[in-house]
Amino acid sequence: MSNPIRVAIVDDQPLLRAGFSMILRSEDGIELVGEAANGVEAIQLVADAEPDVVLMDIRMPEMDGIEATRQIVADDHPPAVLILTTFDNDEYVYASLQAGASGFLLKDAPPEDLLSAIQVVAGGDALLAPSITRRLITTFASLPAQATTATGLADLTDRENEVLSHMARGLSNSEIAEELYLGETTVKTHVGRILMKLGVRDRVQAVIAAYEAGVVRPGR
Repeated sequence: MSNPIRVAIVDDQPLLRAGFSMILRSEDGIELVGEAANGVEAIQLVADAEPDVVLMDIRMPEMDGIEATRQIVADDHPPAVLILTTFDNDEYVYASLQAGASGFLLKDAPPEDLLSAIQVVAGGDALLAPSITRRLITTFASLPAQATTATGLADLTDRENEVLSHMARGLSNSEIAEELYLGETTVKTHVGRILMKLGVRDRVQAVIAAYEAGVVRPGR
């Protein structure tokens, strides 16, 4: 039997923490290891409890979730951070992902979506709610390309660039496989090589690097 996914909850609202806690405690394969009410407490909780996944609110007193995420993922072996918020706002999405979050989910998502998201980010992948993906792409459409090229982008093969462009559209590995007439295992291998060459942790960070460098542009 595999070890349970260790999860920590960070939110300044006690009722929301209680609700998330109830959902997590009812799920086999997930262990709730602690709760925190702000970013400062979150950093200490991560150091003490060593969770696999942190459910992180954005707007909190003392230290917000974006800065807490930035500090947490700077560790040598950081947990995955899944941002949970009521604010469907481009500014928060972009800032959270730049800080190193592995996923972004709205608080009104159904419990089954939350549990699925935890499993996704715990497995080393990244997750964005469909509405967030569309908004993020729209935001990047209005950004000018940066003058510099992200490290490693020039080392990608033609096929890897093709896979990256599909990742940037928000497609999953299975959807990319269908689009490119490849096996899903082959796509997963390509994604792993892309992450390695770009020196990034997950597919969200790879997409951000590609968009910022102007290598991938919305609509292409």
